[in-house]
Amino acid sequence: MNNHPRKIHEVVYTPDSAIHRPRQMLKEVYNDLLSSGELAWRLMVRNIQGKYRQAFFGMFWAIIPPIVTAVGLSWASNSGILNVGETEIPYPAYVMLGMVLWQTFTEAFNAPQAAIKDAKALLAQVKFPHEAIILSQLGEICFNLAIKLLVTIVIFLVFQAPLHWMLPLSVFPIILLIMLGTALGLLLVPFINLVEDVSRSIEIAILIWFLLTPVTYPPPPDGILGAISRLNPVSPLLGGARGLITTGLLEMPTGFWVMLLLTPFIFILGWLVYRLSIPFIVERIT
Repeated sequence: MNNHPRKIHEVVYTPDSAIHRPRQMLKEVYNDLLSSGELAWRLMVRNIQGKYRQAFFGMFWAIIPPIVTAVGLSWASNSGILNVGETEIPYPAYVMLGMVLWQTFTEAFNAPQAAIKDAKALLAQVKFPHEAIILSQLGEICFNLAIKLLVTIVIFLVFQAPLHWMLPLSVFPIILLIMLGTALGLLLVPFINLVEDVSRSIEIAILIWFLLTPVTYPPPPDGILGAISRLNPVSPLLGGARGLITTGLLEMPTGFWVMLLLTPFIFILGWLVYRLSIPFIVERIT
């Protein structure tokens, strides 16, 4: 029989802001992340079951948006209405893969706010590690991504698009893409919840961002759009995943390595901003 006492993390509440105690704050974040795994899993399972159980087509709704977009753009390209240039693989497969990756980024971007909205009742009444609701959303994103990638592979087979043997390495830019989207969403959480106009303007910004990102067209080699694509932080990560899946090459290698270094720091910064702002958000929604 094990008589050793369990290790208990002591929590001390003070009127001082946590930003004045960065080392202790990082330690608390780390401890809360470790202790929130089981709760995050239960929240994820509950959310997935609740989201798809009441829908007639169930999980099919997770793949409808990229399929509809791929069909529409492919028709426009074949009709000559849209000229996107040459792609390494058949255009329907190219668009489907790009849309799946972009949708994964936007889901990660919206995940923090969605987590707060879904857990509003818990936040108002129960004391628990707030990291759990973000982790549950990240789990949902990975679940949805797995479904979409399976459908994408079927489309690749139908159009006889090649899959490169370096495909497994695409997991790294995909993880960075999710981290970047989540980090930006975390940075905007206090503004979205405290300033109403911000949430309305984000939808417009996301649409413009989509048009300026080489999701449904190859990265332009030059010109204004080419310069914007190279400065766009999403482009090298999305293009890196797509390139490793289809050709085995990174579409924007320099940008990818830059984002490989920057994304973890942006993610940590976003998480700390979320940690500091969540008490004010909870106070506002209660």
